[in-house]
Amino acid sequence: MSRSIAAIGFIAIALLILATSFFTVHQTQHVLVTRLGEPVRVISTPGLQMKIPFIETVISFDRRLLDFDAQGTEVILGDQRRLVVDSFTRYRITDPLRFFQASGGTEGGIRLRLQPIVSSAIRNVLGNEPLLAVLSTERARVMGEIRNRVNEQALGFGLEVVDLRIRRADLPEENTQAILSRMQSERERVAREARAEGAEQAQRIRANADRERTVLIAEAQSSSEILRGEGEREAIRIFAEAFQRDPVFYQFYRTMQAYREAFSGGETRLILTPDSEFFRYLRESPAGNAR
Repeated sequence: MSRSIAAIGFIAIALLILATSFFTVHQTQHVLVTRLGEPVRVISTPGLQMKIPFIETVISFDRRLLDFDAQGTEVILGDQRRLVVDSFTRYRITDPLRFFQASGGTEGGIRLRLQPIVSSAIRNVLGNEPLLAVLSTERARVMGEIRNRVNEQALGFGLEVVDLRIRRADLPEENTQAILSRMQSERERVAREARAEGAEQAQRIRANADRERTVLIAEAQSSSEILRGEGEREAIRIFAEAFQRDPVFYQFYRTMQAYREAFSGGETRLILTPDSEFFRYLRESPAGNAR
């Protein structure tokens, strides 16, 4: 009985050792084998591989393209403008051993390595370029130069930088507020100029209207004076003709007009002598002669 138990235990141990002695390397992986914490070999060929159980450990690394999003980097451009640049980097692990030694094989470790490299390269390259280069077709050249600089240093970590792009470039917060203030001031200035121009135009229109009104009134008054003068001249002519035809009747008519104007008020008082020339026709009326 004891022999059977021992045999079963031996077989179980043998199977455990056998199971932990083999591992599979996939096409998307690099494998680093460490012995008691020290790296001993790198395996990149897909297939079934062996290791010493309990002594050697397998660490896998992704050999596909990986992404790294860098934190925003504030940059002073060549034309002294300030930008906050967000970038992303695409890289692959080409040397698992160096990568392990540089980062400890963790994503956090490689981020600590790449962040300062990317930020430094962006500052150094963009510090010699104007804003127009970042916004124009020159951007591809600028990005290529940044990528090359990052790649030169990343090779020491067992990485190959395949691509590096600027995701977003914004003005710093204080610059944004300053620009908004300038825009607001500019709009207010334009509004003031528009109001001033409108007031000036309105004043000009009113002045033209006043001038035209004055001209029209003057022309109307002139026409009125001309017509009045012509009427008075015609009346004088008619009176002159009447006087020439019948002086006695003309004098009588004018005297009657004077009577009407003098007595039309009802309260008019005249202090005259009875033999005054003004009462001549009253004295010479048929009623007066009869008396």
